[in-house]
Amino acid sequence: MITRQATKRRRNSGDSVLVLLDSDPEDEPSRKLRNSTRANFIRDKKLGSNLFQTLLEDLWSKIPVEKTWPCTYLDCLWFSLYKDDLMREKVLNWIKTKHIFTAKYTFIPIVSWGHWSLLILCHFGEPQQMRPRIPFMLLLDSLHETEPRRLERDIRRFILDVYRSQEKEENSDSIAKIPLFLPKVPQQTNGEACGIYVLYFIHLFIHSIPSSYTQEGWPCFLNKDWFTVEELESFRKEIFAWNFDAAMVNPGEQPPSPVIFTPVLVER
Repeated sequence: MITRQATKRRRNSGDSVLVLLDSDPEDEPSRKLRNSTRANFIRDKKLGSNLFQTLLEDLWSKIPVEKTWPCTYLDCLWFSLYKDDLMREKVLNWIKTKHIFTAKYTFIPIVSWGHWSLLILCHFGEPQQMRPRIPFMLLLDSLHETEPRRLERDIRRFILDVYRSQEKEENSDSIAKIPLFLPKVPQQTNGEACGIYVLYFIHLFIHSIPSSYTQEGWPCFLNKDWFTVEELESFRKEIFAWNFDAAMVNPGEQPPSPVIFTPVLVER
């Protein structure tokens, strides 16, 4: 049996994750996991899971509650940990605390093959008779050349297990019928900015809760012109400024220069 003291180090295409196992989801997966390596973002080119979660929690806390009340989000490690047979049951139990079946929108950051993308569950938490639309899923990816559709099998298995763990009357056939859309959102051209894109996707989506939809079925604002490079860069600077105190260095050391992300949008 895995105990609280046991740890497991996972490596996913260069993204190291220190997992503390038997624990409360708010204490360990979302807090303690991050504390030991918060300063690493200054030295690392990519957004690691520790910093990503810190930035996500700070971002959420700064959005007015009237914007976030119909929404919830999962810890950025949970989807990856779910795929580990030893962790699956624990992750499904942690998810119960997030009440995704009472939320209108659930944001699920995914890091896979060293790349960040964002899954959004839409209208899963509304009573069937009151739903303005049937449930659907959005997969927002700033690098479509990574073929995000390859995540679909894991996503649908994940959703089915979440339903079953919460005793919802769904089967694999009904889960297979839930639409999964991949809108053409702004794209990056370097390999380092995907984490910032995902955080900005969340920020903008919450501030633009959908009121109209395309013929294909996703919110109208999700397109390749959703935001500009300048807007993304302004967001990046602001969100890093919130957490610059995390970049602690040893006494006597010269602090290294912050990593600068320079994403560029490309026509698709």
